[in-house]
Amino acid sequence: MLDQKLHQWGKYLSLFLLCFYLTVGCNSTQTPNSSTNNTIDSNRISIGTTLKPRTLDPADNYELAGLNIIYNVAETLYTYELGTTNIVPLLATEMPQVSEDGITYNIPLRQGVTFSDGTPFNSEAMAFSLNRFISNGGKPAFLLADVVQTVEATGEYEITIKLKQPFSAFPALLAFPGTSAVSPQFYEIGAGKFNPNTVIGTGKYKLTEFDSDSITLDVNENYWGEAPANQGINMQVYGGNSANLFNSFRTGAIDVAYQSLDPNQISNLLQETSNNKWQVIDGSGTVVNYLVLNLNQEPLNKLEVRQAIAALMNRNVINQRVLQGQGELVYSLIPTAFDVYQPSFYDAYGEANISKAKDLIAKSGYSSENPAIVEIWYPSGSITRGIVAETLKALVEKEFDGAIQFVPQSVESASFFSNLSQGIYPAALADWYPDFLDADNYVQPFLSCTKGSNSKGCEEGAAQSRGSFYYNDKVNQLINRQRQEINPETRQTIFAELQQILAQDVPYIPLWQTKDYAFAHNNVKGLIINPSQNIPFWMIEKNS
Repeated sequence: MLDQKLHQWGKYLSLFLLCFYLTVGCNSTQTPNSSTNNTIDSNRISIGTTLKPRTLDPADNYELAGLNIIYNVAETLYTYELGTTNIVPLLATEMPQVSEDGITYNIPLRQGVTFSDGTPFNSEAMAFSLNRFISNGGKPAFLLADVVQTVEATGEYEITIKLKQPFSAFPALLAFPGTSAVSPQFYEIGAGKFNPNTVIGTGKYKLTEFDSDSITLDVNENYWGEAPANQGINMQVYGGNSANLFNSFRTGAIDVAYQSLDPNQISNLLQETSNNKWQVIDGSGTVVNYLVLNLNQEPLNKLEVRQAIAALMNRNVINQRVLQGQGELVYSLIPTAFDVYQPSFYDAYGEANISKAKDLIAKSGYSSENPAIVEIWYPSGSITRGIVAETLKALVEKEFDGAIQFVPQSVESASFFSNLSQGIYPAALADWYPDFLDADNYVQPFLSCTKGSNSKGCEEGAAQSRGSFYYNDKVNQLINRQRQEINPETRQTIFAELQQILAQDVPYIPLWQTKDYAFAHNNVKGLIINPSQNIPFWMIEKNS
């Protein structure tokens, strides 16, 4: 029975998390060393995290831990309005002037800005920074290298960027923290020439300490704009140990806890917010979890089977019994944080529409005598996805009398990701972390195909690398159109059509998007989590 199986898996998850918490929590009860800079201070904000930056060089950082620091110490041409995905100028004074062919971007720059080392900011410095990002070959270099032809200073406070082809999402790339302006007096252009242990930008803070377990940001006294609401930031890095982060927050050793607590710890802290012990700040994340279906494998090569799977999905059960209510239901590959989001899967199938799913399975020709058997693969290291796969198995066992059967299978992570693109898996549970915040980055990496046909599917391109092997010439044309379209309303119409086609053809089934949590003591205010998962430290302040 479904309820019995789900109850069993619920007990398994709870017991696992309880054992994990007790084991780690009891054996690791360290709190921050009071001799460090990272102690409670009435004028500074202390933040705890388990994420240790690999590097702070903007041209080489591609992980949240470092990008969060860079976001607060350096500045980009464009940024997002706090808490939204709306792009606004920062070091630029207005949105770009774009040529009719969509190739040339003229960008006026802010005057009266200096780097934290005293070097003046101008067009030469901005062009230097962007060219360095492209030329030094860091992890995120492809973001600009794939689309930018040239970057030139065309006036003391104006740069001109020429693209290789039109790309309407280009301003979103210029809001990626790695494209920040950096001091040309300190950095060099050249393959592999990185400065991993510091960052010198134009932001509200300057980095004054970066070691294995602490990061200190002081106020940049020469900042061109409004000063932060605090006197600086002391970050305590717990090196992946969420139990230490959890304990340090509960005992008041830090003001704020963010990234990353495990689900059981989050649940514990959420329960105690009702007693006004502390406050929770949550934000809609932009990481999408989904089920990919391989259109080149039976029985998923039949449209009715894929649509039946889309109809039977019970996201509420997954969220409540597996994710402990810490996910957010999503009905498109594009997250709800974007204004172009359309709940196309809900519109087409509803939620847990078993009768529709049964009709579709019958129409496909499969039955209890001739079942549609689908292996669902996931990385063995992901406990969550493993339990999701078992939950889906229990759902169909209860409702479908064997007409459709899910068979959970796991493999170690390295093999999982390489096997996806080779077409080995009929179906797989995966997630997507965006490269930049534009709806294009949730459509093109999944649906586009550079070489393929209706008969063979996608042979080369994004859909092949994601494991769906989906090919649709109209979709390819729509993706290219929205990439060239400057008008936001026209792009929104194109994205709506793409999401409708996605729900009709079902190469992927979106399940949930992450929800980000930060916890703060009651004397803290101004804490915001952006959709990018970055926190604007300068907004945080404490009551005296």
